Amino acid sequence: MPIETIENRRLYRQIADQIIRLIEAGEYKPGQRLPAERLLAVQLSVSRPSVREALIALEVEGWVAIRGGTGVFVLERQDNAQAQGETSVPVSANISALPAPGPLEVLYARDLIEPEVAALAAKQASPELIATMARIMGDMVCCSASNPKHLDYDHQFHFSLAEATGNSALVQTMETLWVMRQSPLYIRLQNHFHNEAVWQRAIIEHREIFEAVKSGDAKASRSAMHRHLSNARKRYVSNWQKE
Repeated sequence: MPIETIENRRLYRQIADQIIRLIEAGEYKPGQRLPAERLLAVQLSVSRPSVREALIALEVEGWVAIRGGTGVFVLERQDNAQAQGETSVPVSANISALPAPGPLEVLYARDLIEPEVAALAAKQASPELIATMARIMGDMVCCSASNPKHLDYDHQFHFSLAEATGNSALVQTMETLWVMRQSPLYIRLQNHFHNEAVWQRAIIEHREIFEAVKSGDAKASRSAMHRHLSNARKRYVSNWQKE
């Protein structure tokens, strides 16, 4: 069963589905290691980040195990039915039928919206919300990467920025994006690169955003947020277990 070139639509899902078909056809058997990420990217004519999202989706769905330093291995399946379809993201009923976005799609959407949220927050933030953000920054600094609460503090920081805009539509938009950011696919990908050094870097980036908002500098706030999200994407793309 030959590998087919992927068409450019919801790439990670198409790649994952094709690998599932190859597994079901016996091309890759339980216990066997899949080709390296870079080789799959060449064979499928797609980017390595798209392959990475697909492999994470397969791991979440129980098709493969990603073992740092050794590779991606096919698992014995107990129930293939549970692996069909998209990894679900709990969103509103009006869009629940849409396929779940991949982590890189979410980051791209956030980078379109959140820099402007930060810029508006710099203009609108009340002293009370500045104090709230300062408290959250303190919580982040005192929290280690291994403490699950670091995600709560990250959420609170970005939510407080949206609140500072005084625009309830932006607040709801931020909450929707954060629900996507908490999807199993996104969390599993994060778990493969997250460590104390990454968390400390993220804290510095959040502090840069906070200081720009606190000073009322919309341009600096916008730039700091864009830099943070750009760096987050680079971490997802670069900080991968060695093949």
